[in-house]
This record gives sequence, structure tokens and C-alpha cells, in this order.
Amino acid sequence: MPSPDRRTRARRGGPRPWRAGVAALALATGGAWLVHDGTADRGGPPLPPEPPATAAPPAAAPAATPVPAPAPAAVAAPPVPASPPTRIRIPSIKVDAPVTGLGLTASGQLGTPPMEQRNLTGWYRDGAAPGAAGAAIVVGHADNRSGPAVFYRLGLLRPGDTVEVVRKDRRTAVFTVDSVRVFPKKDFPDALVYGGGAGRAELRLITCGGKFDRKTGYEANTVVFAHLSSAR
Repeated sequence: MPSPDRRTRARRGGPRPWRAGVAALALATGGAWLVHDGTADRGGPPLPPEPPATAAPPAAAPAATPVPAPAPAAVAAPPVPASPPTRIRIPSIKVDAPVTGLGLTASGQLGTPPMEQRNLTGWYRDGAAPGAAGAAIVVGHADNRSGPAVFYRLGLLRPGDTVEVVRKDRRTAVFTVDSVRVFPKKDFPDALVYGGGAGRAELRLITCGGKFDRKTGYEANTVVFAHLSSAR
């Protein structure tokens, strides 16, 4: 998310970068917003036999080379007035989950949905609302101590798949997936992920991805890029 410096961004009250943390989204020194679902102290039963679904091997452009924005798969619908999301449905991967609002903690971290609630997603409530202009951010755990969680299969989404977000105003914002990318945590392109297109309503779904190490956690993040295609 473009900004002259982190201090200015904090004073304006805008969204701030996340980094890997134990079941938390926290400020990163490098400016990347990252989702992480556990580290060595996660405890509980062993991890699921397979890692979360991954769209592609982690890859990132060199620091000096801009990462191209995903091309929209269809004509975008005009944004609608803002309203908080209440539920998200992704038919192709069988997701049907409530949405809770997330805000920053006193330490500057963005809280995540409770780990024990496997079928719960979180929306960054100080950012764009799904369907309104800007890039709305929805995060979810890939797994927890009991096994796969709500966004475990996020990496299986493909361009053209749809994501439905039910809102408090009883309207449903329908998004079409443009692309699914995997970014290493150390090279996370925050400007690409959090920069919404001018005048467009976009959606980002984010979870952990790549290999899991019990000491350092997941090595990457899976990000779904989508745009508003209709509202009903």
C-alpha cells in the first residue's frame, strides 16, 4: 500500500502492514501484510498430512522490478455503497463462513479470527468494505490444532471462479477471481496486494501457504485477487 513512510501512514489511521506472528497479523519492518497460522509453539495434534492447497510455487520479482497487476477476467461492475460483510461463500471450494471484523490491537497488530473457530473469516474493518471502491481484505486460517480450517483449499481457486460476500445491507457482492498467487513472506508485494484499482471494487483473500516449518511457520502466503462482477 503506497505511503511515504510508516509514521505518516499510522497518523492517518490507515491500514498498516502485517508480518508473520504466532496466530496474529503484525507490523512488518519491510512493509508486507502477511497471514500466519502458527509456529513451533502451536502444540496440539500433528499437522494435517498435506499442506494447504497451493496455487503455484512461491515466486517474486526482484526488488527493483515492479510486479505486474493481475488482469481482470471480466468487465468490472461499478462499486456499491459500503456495508460491512456478514458472510462469505466460495462454491468451488465449498466455503460458507461468517465474517467477523478485525482491527488493530494496542501493539499495532491486526487480530485474527480465534484459532479454535475453524470456519470463521476476518475482514479488515478499517479498510474498504467488499463491494465498495478499493481493495477489501478478508483473511482466514488455513489450519489449526484440529486440522484444516476455512481457507485450507484457497489455493485451488482459478480465474473465473466466484466469491459471494453477503453484506449487512442484505446485498450480495459477487466477485470474479482474476488470479491466485503465492508470495514468499520475505518478498511480499504489499503495494500490489493492497493497492486497489482506481474506482474499482476489488477483493483480496489471504491465508498462509507454502511449506510449514515448526520453528519459523509457513514460508509463504496465498493471495486471491478478485474484482466485483455484480451485486444483487
